[in-house]
Amino acid sequence: MNTSDRSTTGASVAVRRPQFWQVAKRCCQIAGTVDVAFFFLFHVLGSPLLAWVNVISVSMYILAYQALARRRNRLAIALIWTEVIVHATLGTLLIGWDSGFHYYLLMFIPALFLSMPLRGALVALVSLWAFYVTLDVVMWTVEPLQPISRDALLAVHLFNLSVVFAMFSYLSFFYLKIVSSAQRKLRLMAATDPLTGLFNRRHMLDLADKELARFQRSRHPIGLLLLDIDHFKSINDSHGHEVGDKVLVEVANVIKAQLRSQDLIARWGGEEFLAILPDTGLEQARASAERVRQALMQQRWSFDGQSVAVTISVGVSEFQVDDGLKSAINRADRALYHCKDNGRNQVEVCPGSEEAVPAALPVNGLWDER
Repeated sequence: MNTSDRSTTGASVAVRRPQFWQVAKRCCQIAGTVDVAFFFLFHVLGSPLLAWVNVISVSMYILAYQALARRRNRLAIALIWTEVIVHATLGTLLIGWDSGFHYYLLMFIPALFLSMPLRGALVALVSLWAFYVTLDVVMWTVEPLQPISRDALLAVHLFNLSVVFAMFSYLSFFYLKIVSSAQRKLRLMAATDPLTGLFNRRHMLDLADKELARFQRSRHPIGLLLLDIDHFKSINDSHGHEVGDKVLVEVANVIKAQLRSQDLIARWGGEEFLAILPDTGLEQARASAERVRQALMQQRWSFDGQSVAVTISVGVSEFQVDDGLKSAINRADRALYHCKDNGRNQVEVCPGSEEAVPAALPVNGLWDER
């Protein structure tokens, strides 16, 4: 991998994980504050060398923070790594392993995998392990260079332990938020149509089954609307697919605006939409469909200076006792065919029981062009 490839990879990691870099900025602020506390603590404990080391540390965290603010993430990571490694090493060598300065090295482990590509993170992890083990072995063979009293050593140990515990807790909370956010996004992607933001066909089938089961228990009426954009193929042919996509999005927005928040709406396939209206009888469902049709009629349809004629036909049905989803949709589909046969841009109700289904049925999950 050449230099430009590595830069691109590092930049892509930064773009994909912007929240991590926000947390890194916050960690710089916290670490800088801790080092200010260390400055006064080591003066009190009679270790001026370590006290003035913290002045340098604070300066490095300020530079790292500014680098992160300018999105110079590589420079910021280099400064943070250098500060922590040098500070932890000096603290351990000067006052001993029991001071707990080595704990700060462990904080790099989770951050490695969020701040760099996997291969680089693994190399850094092995290097960190080797350094940590080496420092441990060295402290088994040499005495602290600037030892402090037992009580002071205990105070430093407890301070370092508390700081690292708090930082790990903060990072763990952040990682939990990242995972939860990712899970929500995955669930949303699995359930919605990427163009319109409505439920997709698969998720709508799951929701419809639940509504049908609830209907069979409670017998509360449930209306069903099958909505189809008239002459949509002509819109695509005349104005292009980009305009066609914009029409789909705007029609979806109008449907959502005219129906209730508890109504279930999906892009059923192509230019068709399916809406399930809980606690809604046939006449109420027809009125809802007419409200959607009128709203579309009243809207001025113009995209990139192109005027587009957009109307919709709606087939209406309702769940019946011992009904199945397919039966209810077939009745709405039959009503929709009547709309098409009678000139489109209208609402048709099909209250009857299951009859012969029209020859045109869904193919490969999509409905035929009407």
